[in-house]
Amino acid sequence: MDPFGRAITYLRVSVTDRCDFRCVYCMSEDMAFLPKRDLLTLEELDRICSVFVGHGVRKLRITGGEPLVRRNIMKLFGSLSRHLETGALDELTVTTNGSQLARYATELAACGVKRINVSIDTLDPDKFRRITRWGDLAKVLHGLDAAQAAGLQVKINAVALKAVNEDEIESLLAWAHGRGMDLTLIEVMPLGEIDGQRIDQFLPLSLVRARLGARYTLEDLEDRTGGPARYVRVRETGGRLGFITPMTHNFCESCNRVRLTCTGQLFMCLGQEDTADLRAPVRALESNDLLDRAIVDAIARKPKGHDFIIDRRNRPAVGRHMSMTGG
Repeated sequence: MDPFGRAITYLRVSVTDRCDFRCVYCMSEDMAFLPKRDLLTLEELDRICSVFVGHGVRKLRITGGEPLVRRNIMKLFGSLSRHLETGALDELTVTTNGSQLARYATELAACGVKRINVSIDTLDPDKFRRITRWGDLAKVLHGLDAAQAAGLQVKINAVALKAVNEDEIESLLAWAHGRGMDLTLIEVMPLGEIDGQRIDQFLPLSLVRARLGARYTLEDLEDRTGGPARYVRVRETGGRLGFITPMTHNFCESCNRVRLTCTGQLFMCLGQEDTADLRAPVRALESNDLLDRAIVDAIARKPKGHDFIIDRRNRPAVGRHMSMTGG
């Protein structure tokens, strides 16, 4: 429980800062990634996650960078699945760019993963390449086929980008719902230096919702999936549409999340710089005494909310890239 009475039941775990894409809103094309010696081992990641589960965390989301490029990553999924089997954990899931899904979808399902989030901002192959710089849409769509064939429930995440994909949001919606997938739209966030300015990318989802409302009937839902999205039912398609609005309407009052980086830094808030070092205590003792104390002390410092702002005068609200914190 944090100082504001919010139960922390959701841990997002970055297993790598590396990615095989270079999305224009996420990172620079010429990224310098962390040396491998700085990363937590898979065994250390498992140990920290397990202590969080012992404290009442019910949902673990594995993220990156691109988590499925981490070597031997299925070993971690396989190990963490024991908490699903005991009932201590409700959900083990992953956010991915989809590039490795054709390879790993069946194994993910075998480890007890039921739902995954896949990031796709456009269905135009050329535009997809421009947004991701290195991505291959055909490969990602093949991965989606494999995921659905393996029985995984897929939710599509799309970052709303002004003058880039704003004219495609209706077609993305129809495509996703036509395949039985939810779609969640996300506002650009001011994390890390990129090429260009985020104000040129920023598209408020209040505007997007108004546009969609002119064509579709959007019915507000009370559904929650453990994260910050607010959902509506699109009556004409029968599918769900989510909005993640850190800029125009933050969701801090109901925040139930903390984020662990691949180097063992615990961020109590995505939009603040305060961290707790969990790598030192996990490496100091074989017992979990120091680790346990560090986690409790960190949650006691969780802030009430973030201070995101996007304009031409300000540097990023947070200097680190999303790939470092965990997407």
